[in-house]
Parts: sequence; structure tokens; C-alpha cells
Amino acid sequence: MVDCVKLNKRLPGLPRPPFPNDTGNYVYENLSADGWKLWLEESIRYINTRGVDLSTAEGTKFVLEQLRIWLGMEDGEMMQTAWTPPEENSEQE
Repeated sequence: MVDCVKLNKRLPGLPRPPFPNDTGNYVYENLSADGWKLWLEESIRYINTRGVDLSTAEGTKFVLEQLRIWLGMEDGEMMQTAWTPPEENSEQE
């Protein structure tokens, strides 16, 4: 169980750190499995918008930087993506 920094709840965490580094350890200790799913959905937008190749050091560095900003581990602005949220139906009854 972890106190999830994104969902502000105590929830089940990941079974192990997602990366063998300080960021992976932070995620393991502070982000729930549900929070991690949110990041995975979000990260696809950055990867697709920028055409990131995760098999390269540069691509991995970029995604980890965005993750640290998303988590609040670092100051900075998230990269703008090509994705826009769907408009809510204003004619709901």
C-alpha cells in the first residue's frame, strides 16, 4: 500500500519499481498501481506527439523527465501534446 501522490489516496502500489533508478524507486514508493496506469496513458501522448524512440538514451531521458514533472519531483512544464480532450456534450438532460 502506498499514499498515492496523484490520486491522494492510500492504494495498492506496484509489485516492483518500474525502472532501476531513483525515479523508479520514487514511483514504487509514492505512486499507486492505478496512478501508474494514468501515467502510462498520459505518456503515450508524449511519445506519439514527439515520435520518441524509447530504445534510445535520448528517448528514455525525455520520458523520464516528463514523468518527474508529472509527479512533481521536478519543476517544469509538461510538453504540449497533439491530444485534446473530447468536448463534453452540453445538451445533456
